[in-house]
Amino acid sequence: MTFAEDRARLLELVKELAVVHGKVILSSGNEADYYVDLRRITLHHEASILVGRVLLHLLDEKGIEFTNVGGLTMGADPVGTAIMHAGREADREIDAFVVRKQQKSYGMGRQVEGPSVEGRKVVIVEDTSTTGGSALTAVEGVRKAGGEIQAVVVIVDRNTGAKERIEEEAGVPYIYAFSSEELGLEK
Repeated sequence: MTFAEDRARLLELVKELAVVHGKVILSSGNEADYYVDLRRITLHHEASILVGRVLLHLLDEKGIEFTNVGGLTMGADPVGTAIMHAGREADREIDAFVVRKQQKSYGMGRQVEGPSVEGRKVVIVEDTSTTGGSALTAVEGVRKAGGEIQAVVVIVDRNTGAKERIEEEAGVPYIYAFSSEELGLEK
């Protein structure tokens, strides 16, 4: 499939499977009239590979060079592995990692788990972002571990200020596959 076909099919699946209407409290603490449950996409047999292909294409299109991909554990985990698998499909070596909210106080005491990010070009991923808080926590953890952040990429941008905050505070590009408007959603 071409990028346009992958993106169009992924958009169909997001609209069909992930958009839930009704009042919800987001992880940011903000209230919204809808919820985009992207785990229904990132853990779906067909959609997962499309997530990887679409996000990898967008990163390549923007000229972002990287060897490692990951983010704050839970929402970012399947996104990172989708890009890792899409990279493998394209005969590229991309490793995934996960970032804990806090550094462990036991074992090896790591906050970033998986192949080392030290001295590596890294992309932070998230399924969606409202305030940018989760992505910024991941940026901080990866920088402490010696990773060189190249960009933050998400599947859906809610158009609630995450892009501006991340670009300002992290100093890296913020890339997204779909806007809330493309999903037919209001702020």
